[in-house]
Amino acid sequence: MPSSFGHALAGVAAAWSADLVPGNRAWRTAAPTASWYRRAGDGVTLLCAMLATIPDLDLLFRFHRRFTHSLGAVVCVGIVAAAAALRLRLPAIRVAFMCAAAYATHLVLDWLAVDALPPYGIQAFWPFSDAWVISGWNLFQQTERRHFLSAATMWTNLQAMAQEMAILAPVVLVLWLVRVKALARLSAQMSRGDHSTE
Repeated sequence: MPSSFGHALAGVAAAWSADLVPGNRAWRTAAPTASWYRRAGDGVTLLCAMLATIPDLDLLFRFHRRFTHSLGAVVCVGIVAAAAALRLRLPAIRVAFMCAAAYATHLVLDWLAVDALPPYGIQAFWPFSDAWVISGWNLFQQTERRHFLSAATMWTNLQAMAQEMAILAPVVLVLWLVRVKALARLSAQMSRGDHSTE
């Protein structure tokens, strides 16, 4: 299965993709002179990166790749995110979509990855099915989590991370460029006072 680094990149990609969906994006804009953190979307982008890695916390409880790696978990994340957004007076549907999409990227990457440890794949359709599914495409290498500090494990994980970077970094870079351009246009519209009030 992919590394936490690869999963975090996919979560950022999900957050920035959601910023391209038309609607109320004013709360995600930042001036070109703002900090990189602010221009990257503040805490919501960071939250999406974290949400994309969270399913692997199940490693601590010996039920890895089960219900935490399912569409049922994605729906739960969306519901919790919507409730939190309402409480914080943020656009609930957009925040729920961003958070659920970021979490769902974990499932997609694991589904596309090599899995050498039975049972193979993830229980993606829990609670409706306990079947294990995997694509067999082996797009991402499997990382090693045992003997974490051994030279062999570190080499395996570095190779996996390099492959994830080669696949995901161009996607993130393109999304960053498109996002910055789209939000700069939105910021200019807002300063002229002709922005939408959706």
